Amino acid sequence: MTEPLGEIYIDDIKINDIGLHDLRKNISIIPQDPVLFCGTMRYNLDPFDQFEDAEIWRVLEEVGLKDSVPHLTYQVSDGGDNFSVGQKQLVCLARAILRNNRIIILDEATANVDPRTDNFIQATIRNRFADCSIITIAHRLNSVMDCDRILVLEAGLILEYDHPWKLVQNEKGTLTAMINSTGKSSSVMLKALAEESYKKRIVVVDH
Repeated sequence: MTEPLGEIYIDDIKINDIGLHDLRKNISIIPQDPVLFCGTMRYNLDPFDQFEDAEIWRVLEEVGLKDSVPHLTYQVSDGGDNFSVGQKQLVCLARAILRNNRIIILDEATANVDPRTDNFIQATIRNRFADCSIITIAHRLNSVMDCDRILVLEAGLILEYDHPWKLVQNEKGTLTAMINSTGKSSSVMLKALAEESYKKRIVVVDH
């Protein structure tokens, strides 16, 4: 096990050389506990008034919230208490789509939602942000088995790092143990996801 060290670069630019405001505005985050502000739906999606109403309605429709928001001046209560957990997460997803950033961070984004909403969010992310860099922090293995790389951490230390299909080839590996602990049928499904993702990646690279 090794202590993580090094520097972070985005497009060959070290993030220490970028202003914090510029860095943050170019990264979209969908957290485990979605943050909604007391104010209108428009303010929650576009606090700096950068987008037209039509664009906001478009993303609300894309995430399935159009019917839940009668108008853009609809008031969101403090903490978004007048929305369900799943709806609040969809608002965060709508923000990310609206801003169209190239770097997306998912921090246990679907940990607290029902399986249907989980599947919808995962599918939307994979389709909508296919050309983006996505950093996913997750305990649900099904949400990361088709990633280009998996970094397995324990107590802040790196245990494994590679494509998930390569990691599961190690029968004594940590990821393999985690997958096997989910049960026979689930482990077969997870390994199949990893294999399918790896084969697709090889085809893309070859072309």
